[in-house]
Amino acid sequence: MFKQPKLTVVGAGPGDVDLITIKGVKTLASANVILYDALVDDTLLEYAPNAEHIFVGKRRGCYAYEQDQINELIVSRAFSHGHVVRLKGGDPFVFGRGAEEMEYAAAQGIEVAMVPGVSSSVSVPASQHIPVTKRGSSESFWVITGTTKEHKLSTDVHLAAKSNATVVILMGMSKLGAIVDLFKQEGKDDTPIAIIQNGTRENEKVGVGTITTIQKEVAKQELKNPAIIIIGDVVKHRERIMELQKNHSQNDLPEYPSKKVQHHKLDIKGL
Repeated sequence: MFKQPKLTVVGAGPGDVDLITIKGVKTLASANVILYDALVDDTLLEYAPNAEHIFVGKRRGCYAYEQDQINELIVSRAFSHGHVVRLKGGDPFVFGRGAEEMEYAAAQGIEVAMVPGVSSSVSVPASQHIPVTKRGSSESFWVITGTTKEHKLSTDVHLAAKSNATVVILMGMSKLGAIVDLFKQEGKDDTPIAIIQNGTRENEKVGVGTITTIQKEVAKQELKNPAIIIIGDVVKHRERIMELQKNHSQNDLPEYPSKKVQHHKLDIKGL
């Protein structure tokens, strides 16, 4: 039976499985093949029990597939199996190479579609009470890749360090020393900075400090990739929220029955 070849690139969200979109879940259910990355929680594969699951991500510096091989795999599986879902962490159009894969597939005559995901660039800071914009603190924000394809620090970081905007840097931990030096050169030694590792996941770790102190905090907590770096006065909002919550402790509030937060698998048949 002929199956129409199709590629759908789906954003899985920042890490917490509950942060995938409903449309993303529905798309997984319709897949014949799923190619998924290392930053994707494989619990999401339960939404596609009848599909072929292929891990194509990178772990500990080792690639299961090179990008050219992934492109070819998308095309070959689309023609042999039908609907291929490329499941990628965060939003595939934010440093996710989703656009490149769609372009390659479309050039081979394959129908393509895209389901946006919740980007880690804004959702991971938000999950730790850090807004990327806040009235009186930041009127705009930069989202920058810390490491270019040439494995160098992006020149945009130089420009961002000169601005008053919030700066969010992805894939930048290996360049943290150079990033800190750039901000020091702009006289921003006391600028708040936060680093969030494994954002929204159970093993999440957070380090907060200033441009001057953050490297000591990183060493103390042994922070490493995958992590997001947030630089700017908005980082202070997290401390402000924590202070307010501490001042209004549970002892000062009426008693309500507590509920344990649980993750629930969506029943896609009812959607």
